[in-house]
Order: sequence, then structure tokens, then C-alpha cells
Amino acid sequence: MRAIAARIRERKSQFAKLEVMDCGKPYDEATWDMDDVAGCFEYYADLAEGLDAKQKAPISLPMESFKSYVLKEPIGVVGLISPWNYPLLMATWKVAPALAAGCAAILKPSELASLTCLELADVCREVGLPAGVLNILTGLGPEAGAPLASHPHVDKIAFTGSNATGQKIMASAAPLVKPVSLELGGKSPIVVFQDVDLDKAVEWTMFGCFWTNGQICSATSRLLVQESIATEFLDRLVKWTKNIKTSDPFEEGCRLGPVISRGQYEKILKFISTAKSEGATILCGGDRPKHLNKGYFIEPTIIADIDRTMEIWREEVFGPVLCIKTFSTEEEALEMANDSQYALAAAVISNDLERCERMTQAFQAGIVWVNCSQPCFTQNPWGGNKHSGFGRELGEWGLENYLSVKQVTQYISNDPWGWYQPPSKL
Repeated sequence: MRAIAARIRERKSQFAKLEVMDCGKPYDEATWDMDDVAGCFEYYADLAEGLDAKQKAPISLPMESFKSYVLKEPIGVVGLISPWNYPLLMATWKVAPALAAGCAAILKPSELASLTCLELADVCREVGLPAGVLNILTGLGPEAGAPLASHPHVDKIAFTGSNATGQKIMASAAPLVKPVSLELGGKSPIVVFQDVDLDKAVEWTMFGCFWTNGQICSATSRLLVQESIATEFLDRLVKWTKNIKTSDPFEEGCRLGPVISRGQYEKILKFISTAKSEGATILCGGDRPKHLNKGYFIEPTIIADIDRTMEIWREEVFGPVLCIKTFSTEEEALEMANDSQYALAAAVISNDLERCERMTQAFQAGIVWVNCSQPCFTQNPWGGNKHSGFGRELGEWGLENYLSVKQVTQYISNDPWGWYQPPSKL
């Protein structure tokens, strides 16, 4: 695994270029992703060694005539289905812990962005990973992904993607009582209070929604800003957003590239047009950038005058679209933040750390950011609640996904157990 990480670092530029060509994210982001890919393999190499050291750790028992320990064993053959927004990085979130646990893995990358996953297979072959330990299966979901969920010799499925596909995977796995872990969609809130540094809060709000071309499951795409600062905050937010460089993702300084496909492009524009027809106001963006006549580019978009029943407020857009509502009290902000079928992430921006702690405890989310949005570290668990899925990736929790636990208990007394009366001797 460390050799895999070393090869990724050696070829970081090559891998990053492939990622940009395949999914359209800015080159600077793609190079950052490759550092994270290498770091993820290194982290799970360390955990694999630590796992060996923890095997057969004794368990304290109330009876001296017994001793017990636990074995953690690979769960078996695992099916890993990864998305197109972080093609190699999110595949690595699954592949690295699966290999660290000792599992054989079948990785099914998205049909929209498979190149870097195929390159990963070449790297694994070069460093001597035995044939059959990691297998890359390309193809469409119904033809390549669905059979993994229903196959009797695949022992677990780990999936990142849409809620609808996640439900189908659960249904396919259920007759086999096959374990699944799901990281699904989100419609995450970011709550900005009146006591903030406005420019810092504006930048984190933008980063939380427009990073990765807005195509990120944890995007804090529902902005709740306190009424007393709303006018000035939105004025600055619009000015900053209009200054985002939207361009060919290989151009220096690009911060927003094209979305993944025509289908996604049309879906995002339909969300925006529906919001307008329902009475929402487009503060900026909402269309193709005027200087880009080719490619699936969409301007970073900010939408106000939102009703909480609107589709744009309740459904995941998966594009560079930020929706805004105002609030007056902390209680009102929390009620609106938690009023969602999704519960992947949430963010709070405030200089009052006691308030941040209250918000952190009250958010119904698997991930909470305080005075920031979107930072992700391999060492931390990642996953959500409600319709955002269940199970956790990354950190020690990611390794546990691919391990089964075996209890071993031994009777160590020289005395007979003595529960039954022995037969009388003749």
C-alpha cells in the first residue's frame, strides 16, 4: 500500500490531468485530490500494521475459569461502487481500507469517469499486488453495479451515489442478508450568525457550495443568514461570487470548471428555471457564462426569495447553486437547518463558541463544521444520517467497515464444568 502511495505521488501530475479531462474539476483541485489519495493509502497501511498488533487482545471477564479474545477478520470479497465527482479519491476511500482489512475487492467506478481508477489498477500491478486482489469493473450501473449487489459470492457492498440507487442496492442485497454501507445525497445547511467577520464567512459559504464545481454530496447549499446582516452579507457574497474564475479547468487560477455531462448540465438548469417560475429571485448566475460558448459550464448561482416547499430548497441539485433564507433566532435557524430528509453535513459560522457548541449538538447530521465548510481529513469519520445513508468511511471507522468480529472463549480450569450429574458408577 505504501508503494501504491509512492507511485501516485510520482505520477501526481499525470493522474491529475486525467482526472480533469474525465470529470472537469479545476486542475488545482485535482492535484490536491492526488495528494489525498496517496495519504489515504499511507494512513491505511499504518492501520493495517496496527490491526495485526491488536489481534487476540485479551478481554476482561468476571469468571477466572475462562479467557477470551477477539479476532478481526476480513469480511470477504467486497463490491465497491464509487462516484464521478471524486473519481479516484472516493474510490480510494473504499479500496485502501478494504485492502488493509485483507479483503479482495471489486471496484466499479462511475461510467462517467473511470480513467484514473483504471490507472490505479496498473499501479497496483506494477508494485506487485497479487492478481485478483483488486479488480476494476467498468460499465453501466444496471449491467456492472447491480450484479455485485445480488451476487452470492460478494460479501459486502460499499456504495457512494444517489439515494435512488442506494435504495436499489439495499433491496438487491436484502435477500442475501448482505451488509451494505451507503453514502448518499445531501442538502446541507450553513448557518451564519450576525457576529461574524463578513468576508471570512462569505468565502467559507462560497467554498462550501462551489468547490468541486458544486458537485459534492456534502455541499452546504442551503444558506441560512441572520436577518440583521443579510443585506450586507448577500451584497458581498454576490460580488465575491461574480469574481470566481470560471474557465477551462486547466487554466491557471480556474476555480469553477464544467459539470460532468450534458445530462447533469440540463438537470441543473432545469432546477434553476423551475425555481424562477415558482417565484425565486436569481441574485447572480443562473445560466451559461457569456464568455464560454462550448462545454457544460454553468455560472455560480445564488438564489433568494425561497419558499421552504420549493424543489430547489429541498432536493439535491449537485451543481454550483446556493439557496438563501434568513432567520432571526437561533431556534428558528436550527428548525430550518434540520428540516430536511437529508442529514449528511451542516456548518455554523459564529464567533460565539458556546453557540457553536449548542448548534453542533442540535444539528441532525453526521458531519459538522464550525467556522468552515468542507474540510475533510482521512483520519475523521465520514457519513450521514436519515436519507444520506448509514455507515462511516475514513478513519478507524472506515477499516471496521471491512472487518468481521470473531469472539474466541476458552475454558482454562482443570476442574470439570460440573453442571450435569455424572452417571453412577456400576
